[in-house]
Amino acid sequence: MSSSSEHLSSHEPPDGRAAVVLQNVHFAWPDGTAVLDGVTASFGVGRTGLVGRNGSGKSTLLRLVAGDLAPASGRIVVTGDVGRLRQDVTRRPAATVADLLGVGDTVAALRAIEGGATDERHFETVGDDWDIEARATATLDRAGLTGRPLDSPVTGLSGGEAMIVAVAGLHLRRHAITLLDEPTNNLDRDARARVAALIDEWPGTLIVVSHDLDLLDTLDHTAELHRGRLETFGGPYGRWREHVEREQRAAMAAATSAQQALVAQKRRRVTAETTLARRARTARRTARDGGIPAVLAGRRAEKAQGSAAQLRATHDRKVGEAQAAVDAADARVRDDDHISVDLPDPGVPSRRRIAELAAADQPAAEHAAAGRSDEPSTPRIVLQGPQRLALIGPNGAGKSTLLARLRAGIPATADRPGGRLFTDRVGYLPQRLDALDDAASALENVRAAAPDADPGDIRNRLARLLLRGDSVDRPVAELSGGERFRASLATLLFAEPPAALLILDEPTNDLDVSSVEHLTEALNAYRGALIVVSHDHRFLDGIGIDTVVALDAAGRLHRLPEVPR
Repeated sequence: MSSSSEHLSSHEPPDGRAAVVLQNVHFAWPDGTAVLDGVTASFGVGRTGLVGRNGSGKSTLLRLVAGDLAPASGRIVVTGDVGRLRQDVTRRPAATVADLLGVGDTVAALRAIEGGATDERHFETVGDDWDIEARATATLDRAGLTGRPLDSPVTGLSGGEAMIVAVAGLHLRRHAITLLDEPTNNLDRDARARVAALIDEWPGTLIVVSHDLDLLDTLDHTAELHRGRLETFGGPYGRWREHVEREQRAAMAAATSAQQALVAQKRRRVTAETTLARRARTARRTARDGGIPAVLAGRRAEKAQGSAAQLRATHDRKVGEAQAAVDAADARVRDDDHISVDLPDPGVPSRRRIAELAAADQPAAEHAAAGRSDEPSTPRIVLQGPQRLALIGPNGAGKSTLLARLRAGIPATADRPGGRLFTDRVGYLPQRLDALDDAASALENVRAAAPDADPGDIRNRLARLLLRGDSVDRPVAELSGGERFRASLATLLFAEPPAALLILDEPTNDLDVSSVEHLTEALNAYRGALIVVSHDHRFLDGIGIDTVVALDAAGRLHRLPEVPR
């Protein structure tokens, strides 16, 4: 089979023509792992959210559209120029704001011309973009980054600000086709809102890989990669989910009906076999007792055998058709498993103090001198019994640092918050998931946390966390991102003795939607205390948060009535 990838030079796709067309596209990694299996789809003008499980091939599909990879077979036609936001866009310490906007060369050429340079290449670089500085500054203003000089270094930006600048740059350049890979990942609530505002008015064709449900719900279309196939839907994520759920209800009903029909058909075949056997016994008895002449008995036997063979063939055909109907109905039912775990009770009395967070012990006068507001803050937050506390705040406020100081029992200082624990039974899930032994299997990692547990019992529990088959025994380094996350979670949930407190730092950042649902299900089965750092209000709502605490840049703690939307 042949393959091709065509990038046509026109800036805008012709009216009525899709900007990206995939025709029977196949792609697999060198080790044989299939990613795309005969994908046929198209993307036109508008904003499409591309969703799917971790490892389903979303980023790979973007790389194929961008021309960074070539399909093994099939055809990809891209009409117009392509701009792409990579997941590692913020890792360019030597870049300037203009570079991150994608206009660094143009700005440099323009300034060279303004300084008297007459080299033709400068004029070629500027082209028609003589107003690029004004347009770039206006774009930064719209993105909430007023006053950022174009020649200032990227190192002066926070991670969230760098991502906003990169997205704003793609918006500024107005490509015919733009590909965004997780543009809101690791961003706080304010930065997410600013990126969403840019996306809300995006020109041309936009394809966004994301698991940010709030963002996905603002887009025009939804496309899902599932089992190597791509299906598109003409509506935002929420409406697509309703569509999938309706389809699944119908598919499960059809599968149940088909299974019942198969059972009934098998029962009729057994009844027919019983009748044939009874007739055969009667014929043999009659022939043995001499009731009819031998010649006539032989003819009757031949006729009976022929009728029996025909009847068996008819019933076999009907059973085969019923089985085929079951297989077809089952294929329509998705394998979206749910976690169901029965965890040991960690025995956390409702009145027992578990942890305490303390705000930075900086006098109010110093806050005022630093230009900080005098809004009310809470000096200490006590976590008591099986309470669930969400720690929120802007990127860079020091939430992860506060968790580290809490775990180390470092008290608050004049400029930093601190905390202390009142239990030594603490499970901690860091952002990077680097607490596992990569050379050991998931089973071995859990056994290290629960050395007296029966291996068979651990296997059963891992299966309920959707770690099954060879994924239990393979080295952790070979697991997918979702499998690695569930293995990390298992070491916390199945530890002996069970943890009285779980501390989770941004647990949903790199998880697909189904994995977030799995985490929610697992945490809802946990009966100990919980401290979670997260920007995902849907996730926090799903795990039943009792207390919401915001940490500001001055190290102060603010108790909030609910999780901000």
